[in-house]
Amino acid sequence: MNSVTKFLNAVPVLPAVDIGATIAFYEQQLGFTAEFQSDDYAGLRRGGAQLHLWQCGDRQVAENTSCRINISGIAPLYEEYQTQGIIHPNGALDTKPWGMSEFTVLDLNGNCVVFAEAPATSNRRDRTD
Repeated sequence: MNSVTKFLNAVPVLPAVDIGATIAFYEQQLGFTAEFQSDDYAGLRRGGAQLHLWQCGDRQVAENTSCRINISGIAPLYEEYQTQGIIHPNGALDTKPWGMSEFTVLDLNGNCVVFAEAPATSNRRDRTD
């Protein structure tokens, strides 16, 4: 393997039936900020999390798309989103068998966005390779 190349991060690119309405949803409902946009592509950020959107005329594509955003401080974010009524009906905050605390939001296109927090453990280390 190449010892010079270092993977830095991954940016999910989600389909959007209406780019403008989707940007507004992510800004107003989820607290993201648009960093750039064109007629058919946009980039959003909240803290260290980035999402990109691409114009897609087929809602079924979005309804079969998901991404995961790893965060810390999941409980207050869940409460914030729960008061807005945007939690997926089957996506309530729960600790999964693999130890992650997770909840799910559906955006207005049908994209499934999972917010997840790793358990606090003293031997956990973040991977950078």
